[in-house]
Amino acid sequence: MKRNLLLLAVFVGTLLLYRNTAFAQKARWIWYPGDFDIWLSNKVQNRRTERGSFFPVFWKMDNHYVLVDFHKVVDLREPEAMSIRAEGTFNVKIDAKLVPGMPEKVLVPAGRHKINVKVFCQEAAPSIFVSGKTIFSDSSWLVTYEDKEWIDETGKTSDLSATSYLQAAYGDFTDPLRPPSTFRLPVVAQSAVRVEMSPRSRLIDFGKETFGFLRLHGLKGNGRLTVYYGESREEALSAAGAETLDQLQIALQDKRDTVMPLSKAFRFVNIVGDGNVRLDSVSMLYEYAGMPDKGSFTCSDTALNRIYEVARYTLHLCSREFFIDGIKRDRWIWSGDAYQSHLMNYYLMNDNTTVTRTLYALRGKDPVTSHINTIMDYTFYWFMGIYDYYLFTGDKLFVRQNYDRMKSLINWVLARRNQDGLLEGLPGDWVFIDWAAGLSKQGEVSFEQLLFARSLETMALCAGLADDTAGASYYGELASSLKKKLFDYYWSDRQQALVHSRMNGRPTETVTRYANMFAIFFNYFNDVQKQTVKKSVLLNDHIQKITTPYMRFYELEALCAMGEQAYVLKEMKEYWGGMLRLGATSFWEEYNPHVSGADHYAMYGRPFGKSLCHAWGASPIYLLGKYYLGIQPLSAGYGTYLVQPALGGLQWMKGEAPTPGGNIRLEVSRRQIKIKAPGGVGTLRVTSKTLPKGGNISPTKKGENIYEITIQPGREYVINYTAI
Repeated sequence: MKRNLLLLAVFVGTLLLYRNTAFAQKARWIWYPGDFDIWLSNKVQNRRTERGSFFPVFWKMDNHYVLVDFHKVVDLREPEAMSIRAEGTFNVKIDAKLVPGMPEKVLVPAGRHKINVKVFCQEAAPSIFVSGKTIFSDSSWLVTYEDKEWIDETGKTSDLSATSYLQAAYGDFTDPLRPPSTFRLPVVAQSAVRVEMSPRSRLIDFGKETFGFLRLHGLKGNGRLTVYYGESREEALSAAGAETLDQLQIALQDKRDTVMPLSKAFRFVNIVGDGNVRLDSVSMLYEYAGMPDKGSFTCSDTALNRIYEVARYTLHLCSREFFIDGIKRDRWIWSGDAYQSHLMNYYLMNDNTTVTRTLYALRGKDPVTSHINTIMDYTFYWFMGIYDYYLFTGDKLFVRQNYDRMKSLINWVLARRNQDGLLEGLPGDWVFIDWAAGLSKQGEVSFEQLLFARSLETMALCAGLADDTAGASYYGELASSLKKKLFDYYWSDRQQALVHSRMNGRPTETVTRYANMFAIFFNYFNDVQKQTVKKSVLLNDHIQKITTPYMRFYELEALCAMGEQAYVLKEMKEYWGGMLRLGATSFWEEYNPHVSGADHYAMYGRPFGKSLCHAWGASPIYLLGKYYLGIQPLSAGYGTYLVQPALGGLQWMKGEAPTPGGNIRLEVSRRQIKIKAPGGVGTLRVTSKTLPKGGNISPTKKGENIYEITIQPGREYVINYTAI
């Protein structure tokens, strides 16, 4: 009897839990996948100014679909009233019958019914918010931009193809009175740390690199006020050289507070007035994206801890509505920059929404008419970013939603191959690679072929996720063929490296670091080739050195992949530490230790053209997470993962790496490892002079001094070992 009562209680509790869960589900604003992201990117990327002049992007900008049909089939036990709000003009159909007017509420009869809401909006992405007892807008709704009726259950209206509709997209918009077009980043007031006064100007120092809206308090008088922004003191004081400025014509009899209309990057602000213009004080509204940190890293080396903290701050400054390049100059979404930000993000904020929003914005719409950002290599980073996102998150739906866009883009690229099946810059293409003096971009560059091969491999993997068996085979064969050509055409036995390019069908003699270092962590080289390339290229001072954090990211990753963490630690402290020793409060677009003074700020032929806060400068976040803590997913969403810690000369380190199920926590010293993971099955790979010991472990020897231990979810392991 007691057992039956217990079972009944469990059954009732389960029903109540299900009922409460069902009613707790929230309605959300929904839209066609990518449309809100593209609409928002158009607003964000057209905010750039140079010395007060509008400065738009120089690539094609797409727009959202202005007419979208939202569709859902419901099966109701009883009649239900549903409320409808829309961004735009809309109509409603129940079972293909038009409901009069533009109703805020519609009564849906009991039984099985089709609901269609068609929305037209040019000013913003068409979107809807539907709420009822059981009917609410979420990703179970389907959307199409085709102006056609939906296929009914009988299949009679078969003019709509299966690829014409997708699952609706949504974000964190759950207030029916705040549609997606009202989205704004939050701000918080901040004060200056010091002010230097002179008769006609004042220089305000906010203490560190920052971003937001300048606020002038107690402004009064008649005349002109000019605001010169500077990431450095020198820039703010340079009336002719400051990259950004605001000019205001003032005619105020009474004091008034004024907020500048556009956000800017600065540490210093120089305010110069004429006439009898006066103001009481200056503050700012700091604008931020509100992405909390989930990952962390700290260690025995205080200099490295400082580098990590400044890298963290740099990434946050460049993580806004999208992952942008830098906050002073471009403020645009560049694919190569964003690709690195995504990787850093996975080890710090692990914010999926900003990754997908950025990928949607970069891709835009069909038809394809140019490379992403017009840059050949940036097209390939976009492909690679799609699969990385799946690996770190397990979000298969996002891949499927974007697979058609992937196909149209890769097919456009395939059509641009030359007679040897390789890519070279065609009219309108920008072959970028890196900012490096004298770097040739002519001919068939090995680096571009290598990224192309990796993109084809990505296509094959994503085709499998999209159930395109033929596509998986096709793209896989293309990738294998191109990888073979990469070694047939570019590998030099004499130089023990991939050469930089081919001209007129013949390989050049030049060796650069780019293709060689990528081929290491892509695992395109065998073990012997990796060792020879490390010596002949990566550790060879005669090969042109890299001066941008952008490509130092990959150079140091290749060295970490080769087990050179001790060397990389020294390089990080020298390179990133060099910027800190010069007073940097965020990491720069480029750093050359051989220049001095204000020459550090020059770039692009302008005295202050360089960005002193650039996303690609934050790469220590990724390197320390993946190659020192050694945490990385092996299958989608950390279903399986590897933890291969490497102290690299540190006495101890500890940190956390975010996963979809929670954080993997790790502490490592030279004698002990502590680890706990919330989900998935992990492999802890330890290099130890002695057999690792601890509770609930069964070490497997994998080679000389190398042991592997299985990490089960939810358990905390304390493992004693002897570091080499």
